[in-house]
Amino acid sequence: MNVLCDLDGVIWLAEDPIPGSPEAVERLRAAGHRVLFLTNNSNPTVADLVGKLGRMGIPAGPADVATSSQAAALLVEPGQTALVCGGNGVAEALETRGAKTVKEGEADAVVVGFHREFDYNRLTAAYRAVAAGARLIGTNDDPTYPTPNGPVPGGGSLLAAVATAAGVKATVAGKPNRAMADLVAARLSDDLDGAVLVGDRPSTDGLMAARLGVPFVLVRTGVKEEPAGTISVEWEAADLASAVDDEGNVGGLSP
Repeated sequence: MNVLCDLDGVIWLAEDPIPGSPEAVERLRAAGHRVLFLTNNSNPTVADLVGKLGRMGIPAGPADVATSSQAAALLVEPGQTALVCGGNGVAEALETRGAKTVKEGEADAVVVGFHREFDYNRLTAAYRAVAAGARLIGTNDDPTYPTPNGPVPGGGSLLAAVATAAGVKATVAGKPNRAMADLVAARLSDDLDGAVLVGDRPSTDGLMAARLGVPFVLVRTGVKEEPAGTISVEWEAADLASAVDDEGNVGGLSP
């Protein structure tokens, strides 16, 4: 069974591991399940994420991580110029795609993602490129990002500023959108039979599960206040540790 597991709010909160999550991943792998980690946080590079997982006791390689930066890069053609209004993860994904990256000036696309360096100058550069005809792409539109001290403004808030200034609607790549679904399907070679998605945000993780046609297991360690509403939840648990039993079954689901 393939287990699609969100990172922020499921495995960790900012730099703090969520208790029991590394052991839960170990149980999943011991049962023979592949774990693919998904994240809408476009700021870190793949090496950053792999290293962070390792420090938390979860061995991983680049193929074990799928990011919204990589999904956004799929929307830019090799050889095109992309203005990066985001962190190193966005630049890395675009360069791997074969795009030329710039921080100001004319571009074919502007890619906006979560980064703490966002300021008026970056907003202005992104706005001017979009106003000159560049496509506006968001790595994600999550309004907030979970931390141990509560939510902080997320990539969607930065994207909204650029979109509002330019008066355009952005194309969003990350969960639950088509580009991320395509990335996941390609990473798993379309082997989604029996897969399950574990996440903390119904509006992204739950809808991503629905788009992929897999069950959604909701844990309440990240965006705790978001209601599931009409989104289908196969199982709800306090955290990943309680969602994965001793035999490595997730939410009572077995392969």
